[in-house]
Amino acid sequence: MENFRIAAKSFIVRDDKLLVVKRADDDTEQPSIWEIPGGRLKPGEHPVSGLKREVKEETGLDVEVLHPLNVQHFTRGDNQKITMLIFLCRSIDNNIRLSSEHSAHDWIDIKNCKNKLTEFFHKEVDIYNKLHKN
Repeated sequence: MENFRIAAKSFIVRDDKLLVVKRADDDTEQPSIWEIPGGRLKPGEHPVSGLKREVKEETGLDVEVLHPLNVQHFTRGDNQKITMLIFLCRSIDNNIRLSSEHSAHDWIDIKNCKNKLTEFFHKEVDIYNKLHKN
C-alpha cells in the first residue's frame, strides 16, 4: 500500500465563478493544465484540514469547506494510486498568492468553465450545476 495516496481538491466558487490555477510549465506530472487547487494529503492527515493546508500553500487563500462534491480514483503516470476527494469550498479572503507549483490563476464563469478547466474535473462542474440550478 506504499504506492497509494489520498488527495483533496477544492472547488472554490465565488459569484458564480470557479477558481482555477494553471500548473507550472515545468510540472513533472501534467504541465500547464488548468485545474482546481489542492493535492495529496500527508499520511493520516484529516481530509478537511489537509485540503485547507494545500489551498493555503498553493493560493494563499483561507477557505471554508462546505461539503463533498465527488470522489475520483485514478493511477498517476508514476503508477501511484490516488483516491481524490473533491469538496465545494468558499474563499474567506480574496488575496491570491500563488506558489511556484502554479503559474497563473483565473476566476471563470461556472457555466463556461469547461473551455479552460481540464476535462478531469468536468464531472464536478456537472454535479455543481445540478445542485445549484437557478
